[in-house]
Amino acid sequence: MSRRTLLFGTAAAGALTAAGVSGCSRVPSGDALARLKSQGTVRLGIAGEVPYGYVDEQGEFTGEAPELARVVFKRLGVDRVQPVATDFASLIPGLNSQQFDVVSAGMYINKERCAQVVFSDPEYQMLDSFIVRKGNPKNLHSYEDVVRAKAKLATGTGYAEIGYAIAAGIPEKEIVILQDQVAGLNAVESGRVDVFAGTALTTREVVRKSRRAEATKPFAAVVDGKRQIDGGGFAFRPTDTDLRDAFNTEIHKMKKSGELFRILKPFGFTEAEMTTLTAEELCRK
Repeated sequence: MSRRTLLFGTAAAGALTAAGVSGCSRVPSGDALARLKSQGTVRLGIAGEVPYGYVDEQGEFTGEAPELARVVFKRLGVDRVQPVATDFASLIPGLNSQQFDVVSAGMYINKERCAQVVFSDPEYQMLDSFIVRKGNPKNLHSYEDVVRAKAKLATGTGYAEIGYAIAAGIPEKEIVILQDQVAGLNAVESGRVDVFAGTALTTREVVRKSRRAEATKPFAAVVDGKRQIDGGGFAFRPTDTDLRDAFNTEIHKMKKSGELFRILKPFGFTEAEMTTLTAEELCRK
């Protein structure tokens, strides 16, 4: 599943969202962390992409962001975590309309989003990668290579990779937009496209069992001569800076002790994807 699509059917997601909406009317105003401690529950907006936040085979919510949230909020005095599934494009609007308290979806931190929400410092950094046919017959290792080879490129709905492809000179109308990386793998395997662009983590995970496709070595997209290294973090309402600051304090402790990597490692993250980047740096991108 993709960070930009529904995890459940519409009815299930709608029920969860409705529950979140009805609950918000009973939430007292004031300090955000104190409010969450009082109600004993934090509602997490997730978008249903392995490995960021999803439902496993046992029907349980998991993923790097929900698992990290459980640890951090427990230490902040909030015992219960309630994931709320929605599509990726609805995460920030849902947060600001109080359908949930925090976005916990490994969301990339960028200038546009920073104008709408406040972010924690990122828990990871990420490069791009391509899904290509076995042997990479067109020798595609960058967006510039796609232009050179006149290859047919696909990526996911709302992905940052759309902008990177356009910046490299690929006409927007020629980019094939698919639901997620699973659809991307299928398109590459069937020959409908030459390459699918996504994050290094999601591409390497989705091709593990494929006999016809592989993931390229991670690379940084180049925009206006600058290498792009993205970072994902938790998003909070602009009024909830106290909650964001308390969250950051715990994240920094976990980075220093190595606990953060131990939580993220089972979901496919590598040490190279741990980061010292800050939200402030990424918001200037």
